Amino acid sequence: MSSTPARRTIPAPPLFQLRALAEAALAEDLGRGDLTTESVVPTDLEAEAVLIAKADGVLAGLPIARLAFEIVAEDHTTDLGQYPFTFESLPDEEGRPITDGAPIRRGQEIVRMRGPAQAILSAERVALNFLQRLSGTATLAARFVEAVEGTGARIVDTRKTTPGLRILEKYAVRCGGASNHRYDLAGAVLIKDNHLAALAAAGIPLAEAIRNTRARVAPTTMIEVEVESLDQLDEVIGASPDLIMLDNMEPSELAEGVRRIGGRAKTEASGGVNLETVRAIAETGVDLISVGALTHSAPALDISLDFVVR
Repeated sequence: MSSTPARRTIPAPPLFQLRALAEAALAEDLGRGDLTTESVVPTDLEAEAVLIAKADGVLAGLPIARLAFEIVAEDHTTDLGQYPFTFESLPDEEGRPITDGAPIRRGQEIVRMRGPAQAILSAERVALNFLQRLSGTATLAARFVEAVEGTGARIVDTRKTTPGLRILEKYAVRCGGASNHRYDLAGAVLIKDNHLAALAAAGIPLAEAIRNTRARVAPTTMIEVEVESLDQLDEVIGASPDLIMLDNMEPSELAEGVRRIGGRAKTEASGGVNLETVRAIAETGVDLISVGALTHSAPALDISLDFVVR
């Protein structure tokens, strides 16, 4: 990235949800034991290790990575009892502890930990899987946010998430400076092409469907309608939704759609969005740009764990 996002404080998901996800991942990788570590590494060996960034990016996933190490360390006992486990975020260039949402640089040490060598080795892969994946999402989100800087458009995610990991991936999007669209199907009303087809088959006009919907949902619930061509706009504008999604349109069409809507609803561009096209899309005047790639195609950020040998 040519610039880095300002440091922000992003509340992590609740601890009980993080713990459930960490335990499920550990059960998958460690449920039958760690044959190599248990065979090779003494149970009473203490170790010190560091997490190191191997690429520039934005950090996300420290709370669940830490929890993965702590859970395994909690279960590690020797004849001498249980060794304590410590996990310390290291300072950035300004002397502040590195947290999620912080820019990191290739070669930078992020965390220093100390505890049972067996526990650190057994939890390593799970912790790094979370940290690399979430940091990759945060990094990609930050690149999109940077690309539209100054336009007024906001980058938002979608529900195209990894099953079971949505709460983490949407958190990582926020760490990168982007925003979340609806979390789940109960988060908002979004009438898309197939809903419109169902309404047409039932002979229900869109305006009537939206009136009926407003009577059924909470008054704070957002209602959004997708359009795939400008020919659909007049009917949709007349139905008075809160947000209109302009799907798979060229920038010239998006600009015309924004002009026709004229502030009577918020606007969202969707489809065909990548780092090469997003600036032109943002300059059409749309309010939101939804990017499925943030959660379904972000490459993992390379982060490694190295033992400290004295």
